[in-house]
Amino acid sequence: MMDADVIVVGAGPTGLMLAVELRLAGVRTLVLEREPQLRDTPKAGGLSGQILELLRYRGLLERFEAAGTELQPALRLPFGSLHVDFTHLAVPPMQLLRLPQPRLERVLDELAGELGAEIRRGHELFELNQEDAMVTAHVCGPGERYRLTARYLVGCDGARSRVRDMAGIPFPGTTYPEIQRLAAFTVPESVTVMENGDLEVAGVGRIPFGFTVTARGLFATGSTDPARMGLFTSEDESGDYDDDEPMTLSEFRNSIRRVLGVDLPLGEPRRLTRFTFHARHVERYRDRRVLLAGDAAHLFPAPGVALNAGMLDSVNLGWKLGAALHGWAQAGLLDTYHAERHRAGERTLLHTRAQVALRRGHDAAAQALRELFGELLADEQPLRRIGALIAGTDIRYPPAGPTLHPLTGTFAPDLSLQAGEGRTSVAELMNRARPILLNLSGRRDFCETARDWHGRVDVHSAKSECAPAGALLIRPDAFIAWAARSEEPAESAVPALRTALSEWFGPPENLSGDGRVTPITATSGREA
Repeated sequence: MMDADVIVVGAGPTGLMLAVELRLAGVRTLVLEREPQLRDTPKAGGLSGQILELLRYRGLLERFEAAGTELQPALRLPFGSLHVDFTHLAVPPMQLLRLPQPRLERVLDELAGELGAEIRRGHELFELNQEDAMVTAHVCGPGERYRLTARYLVGCDGARSRVRDMAGIPFPGTTYPEIQRLAAFTVPESVTVMENGDLEVAGVGRIPFGFTVTARGLFATGSTDPARMGLFTSEDESGDYDDDEPMTLSEFRNSIRRVLGVDLPLGEPRRLTRFTFHARHVERYRDRRVLLAGDAAHLFPAPGVALNAGMLDSVNLGWKLGAALHGWAQAGLLDTYHAERHRAGERTLLHTRAQVALRRGHDAAAQALRELFGELLADEQPLRRIGALIAGTDIRYPPAGPTLHPLTGTFAPDLSLQAGEGRTSVAELMNRARPILLNLSGRRDFCETARDWHGRVDVHSAKSECAPAGALLIRPDAFIAWAARSEEPAESAVPALRTALSEWFGPPENLSGDGRVTPITATSGREA
């Protein structure tokens, strides 16, 4: 017997989220983390974007809020050297949860442990070997070296991923010479945070909210909390920094002096973070039985998007690994992980690279670009488009086709549902992380069709005052695999539903796989 079904290398947010999703899928999971203790460096300040909705669909969001703050609408967000102002919209396109990364990892660590994942801290992977049916991991632990075997191994071990290097997966892209420094402080007596976010500094004058471009780089203040001062610098440097090494207060003071040209009074530090910007993306997320997720697969040259992207990688991958390990995945299902998340990564690279162009230019042409972009963001439609890009809510799996229902491939809306005598919602139905056929039209043919998948797909009949379709087939990651209009004739709707059920959730349970189901087209790599 193998030591685990899946070995996850790296116990950051991506690796721990994957452990949670794998356990929800009934997969024996072992996590290896080279650091002996939970990290205490707040590299990230919280969560934003699509992952917050997914956590709500899992029934977990309140637990994360309890460790941080309540969800807040994202009213202003940095974009390049601009601030995107969502206050003009009735409903901002995304929300924020302030939760320092050490606390985020602690919550995820507790969840993964409660669900039965084994987490070994102080254990480092130093070699791996792949065979047709398994992966062997060679591990260095406290005072010992040993081997582990599993069906799959997932590298969630960050930008300098050893798993990626051992698997020989190329990681092309660009490293920029900018060094970004981000910090938060209590407000000293000599500084006043104005209502509009400006800083009034005794002996210096007023420093405007948002970005200030100087000859030496970029300075920004983003605080709207009168008790808190958030500061940022960006400057080109030739030195090589290890972003895992904590930034010191004197390092940040010196950076402010170089960029802004003044000694800025600072209060007590609440967060000190340094990071180098990269635009890198692996050529493939899978090499046979080794897969990558999070920073091991992609690095983006802008803040605020990496956690969202990495944790969504885990949600996409977890149920597909479960399907492969439980034996009902169609050929190619696991390869859709690369197809879908690589496309999502490219979308994130698109807008973060655009931010580089807005941020780094200092000539008249660059200034004209910033002014024009700022004018566009005064209009509602481009403002919503940028918000969806940052949040990662513009992704659909697969891209729209002329014969597909418009909802196919999108994240399932959280409909309020009337089911019998009670009420529920799509979010509540998704708590179990299982596929769902939601019959909103009362059609018996949809329920009868799904009966052949009764052990894998939960069927719910309900009514909704604003039903957007006659039925929705929802994947465990809350994306819609198939949708039908209420009036769609059975001769077209039923075969389409059977095809979608077969593609995503395997052959009917009363069949042994005799070729009567349509496989997903992606077939590179070998299934379990």
